[in-house]
Amino acid sequence: QVQLVESGGGLVQAGGSLRLSCIASRSIFSINAMGWYRQAPGKQRELVARITSGGSINYADSVKGRFTISRDNAKNTVYLQMNSLKPEDTAVYACNAIVGALDYRGQGTQVTVSS
Repeated sequence: QVQLVESGGGLVQAGGSLRLSCIASRSIFSINAMGWYRQAPGKQRELVARITSGGSINYADSVKGRFTISRDNAKNTVYLQMNSLKPEDTAVYACNAIVGALDYRGQGTQVTVSS
């Protein structure tokens, strides 16, 4: 089992930056993949970025060139650096971890981008 705790959300003006952190309760070294999802009010949950244990990374088209996902295995932490934020990035951001057939999710952190 894996508990995930996100932090780093907040209120920022358009064009600003935030860095989200997701700390896992156990080593992430062998976790197949970790990612960040977001869900805005009235919208479906969408994958923002994902990084695998082998280092493969993929991003949603809407955040390519602005967001960067990374992982620090020594700290059991995955980060999401978000630059050039737009009002449409406003959402609850949550991380997840895929361990075998199991999908663990955190509670999420609110990101609000004002225009």
